[in-house]
Amino acid sequence: MKNGLLIWNAILTVAVIFLGYQHYAHHSSDSAGGSVSEASKGKKIVYVQADSLLKNYDYYKDFQKEFESKGFQLENDLANKGRSFQNKVAFFQQRAQQGALSQDQAQSAQAQLAKEEQDITKYRDEQLRKLDEERIKKTEEFYGNIFDYIKSYNKENGYEFVLGYSKGGGILFADANLDVTKKMVEGLNKEYKEKEAAKAKK
Repeated sequence: MKNGLLIWNAILTVAVIFLGYQHYAHHSSDSAGGSVSEASKGKKIVYVQADSLLKNYDYYKDFQKEFESKGFQLENDLANKGRSFQNKVAFFQQRAQQGALSQDQAQSAQAQLAKEEQDITKYRDEQLRKLDEERIKKTEEFYGNIFDYIKSYNKENGYEFVLGYSKGGGILFADANLDVTKKMVEGLNKEYKEKEAAKAKK
C-alpha cells in the first residue's frame, strides 16, 4: 500500500506539472495587465486524498481482489505439486530401503525426481513472472485511468493545480473546501462501470 501511495503521489505530481504547463502556455499570449489581473485572483487549486481514492476506486478494489485470488490459486497449485513430489520422493526412498530397486532403477528414479523438481521450480518462476508482468500492466492501466480522468475532469473545471494529499506527505495542511476526492471517485467509478458494461456486451 505504501508503494502504491508513493507511485500515486508521483503520478499526481506529473499531472500537476502538466496541467500547470497547459494553463500558463494558454495564457502566455495575454497582456501584462491581464496577467497581473489573473494573478490577483489567486490560483484555482483543489486536492485529492490519495489513500481515500485508492480505498474507494472500484477498479483498484477489483484489481486487488483479482491478484489476491490469482496469488492464492498459484500458492495452492504449487503446494499440491510440492506434496505430490514429496510423496514420490518418500515412495522412492521406501523402495530403495527395501532393496526393491536395482542400481540402474535407482539412478533412473533419482534422475526423474531431479527433473521433476527442476520442472516445478521452472513452473513456479514462470508463473510468478507472468503474474508480475500482468500486475505491472494492470498498475500502469490503473494510474493511466486516473491521469486521463484528471485531465478530463480539469477541462470542465479549469483548475490550475490538482494536488495529491496524504498524511505524512508534502502538504501539511489542506482546506476541506478544496477536497474533490468524492467527486473524483464518483466520476472514476462511473467511467469504470461504463467500460466494464461495454466489455460485457462484446
